[in-house]
Amino acid sequence: MSKVKYYYDPESLSYRKIERKKRRTFKYAMVFLLASALFGFMFVFVGSYYFESPKEKALKRELQNMEFQFELLNKKMDHAEKVLANVADRDNNIYRVYFEANPIPESQRQAGFGGINRYKKFEGYDNSKLIMESNKRLDVLQKQIVVQSKSLDEIKALAEEKEKLLAAIPAIQPVSNEDLTRMASGYGMRTDPFTKARKMHKGMDFTAPRGTPIYASGDGKVIRADSRSSGYGKHIRIDHGFGYVSLYAHLYKYNVRKNQKVKRGDLIGFVGSTGRSQAPHLHYEIRKDGKNINPVNFYYGSLTAEEFSKMLEHASLENQSLD
Repeated sequence: MSKVKYYYDPESLSYRKIERKKRRTFKYAMVFLLASALFGFMFVFVGSYYFESPKEKALKRELQNMEFQFELLNKKMDHAEKVLANVADRDNNIYRVYFEANPIPESQRQAGFGGINRYKKFEGYDNSKLIMESNKRLDVLQKQIVVQSKSLDEIKALAEEKEKLLAAIPAIQPVSNEDLTRMASGYGMRTDPFTKARKMHKGMDFTAPRGTPIYASGDGKVIRADSRSSGYGKHIRIDHGFGYVSLYAHLYKYNVRKNQKVKRGDLIGFVGSTGRSQAPHLHYEIRKDGKNINPVNFYYGSLTAEEFSKMLEHASLENQSLD
C-alpha cells in the first residue's frame, strides 16, 4: 500500500492530504521514460563502439581467416610462378633447342585477358583489391600452365620422333673390328683398281675374310636384297626412314629378304667378293635424300674415340679402292 503524504496548511492550521495531479504524474512518467530510452540508446551505442558482440567477433575472425588464406594463396602462386618460369626457360632453351623446335614467344606465354572487366563482380568490398589481384594472377597462371602443357605435349611428340630417328640413323660399323683385316679405302676421290683412273668412291671398303658377318647399322626395312645393280654384285639396301638409306655390297650371301624389318645390330649377310670387286670386302654406303654422304661420320655408336681417330686417318688416305 502506497504511503499517504500530508502538508501543513498555515491558514487552516491543519494538515492536508497531498493530492497528485494526473497531468503532472503523466509528465513525470514521460520524462522518466525518455531519460531511460536516451540512457539505453547511449549505453547500446557506446557498448557497440567499444565492445564486440559474439556475432561480430565471429565475423571478424572469419574475415581475418579469409585474409590469411588469401595471403597463403598468393605465396603459393609466387612459388608456382617461379616453378613455371623455370620450366618455361628449360622448355625454350634446352628441350626445344635439342629437338630443333622454335621457342614459344614470351608474348604468348604472358598474354593477358582482353575484353570486358572480368573482375567487376569483386568490386565494392573492403578487400576488393586483394580479391581481384588474386583472381587475376590465378587466371594468368592457369593460362600459362595450359600453354606450357601444350608445349610439353609437343616436346613429347618430338622426343618420340627423335627416339625413332636416333634408332634409325646408321650409327654403327657394319663389320666388327675384330673381324676386320683393315679399313681399305674411304669416301672421296680414289684410284679405280681396274682402270687406274681417279674417280669418286661413294662409300667405304672394309676388308674381311669371306663369310664374315655383316650387321645392319640402324633400324629399318630391307628394300633390296639382290644382284641386279651394276658393279655391286649381291647387295642389300635398308631404308631407315628420315631420308636415310644404307647399302652393303659384294656379299657372299644374304641373311635377310626384301621387305623384312631389321634392328640395328641384326645379322643381314656375309662378306664376299661378288660384282665388281678385286678381293673379299664390304663396300658400305650411306645415302641421305638420295645423295651419297661420308659414312665415317656415323660410327658414334660402336667406336671409341681412339678407334674413330684411327679410322679417320685411314679413311683420309687417297689410296686405291677395292671396287
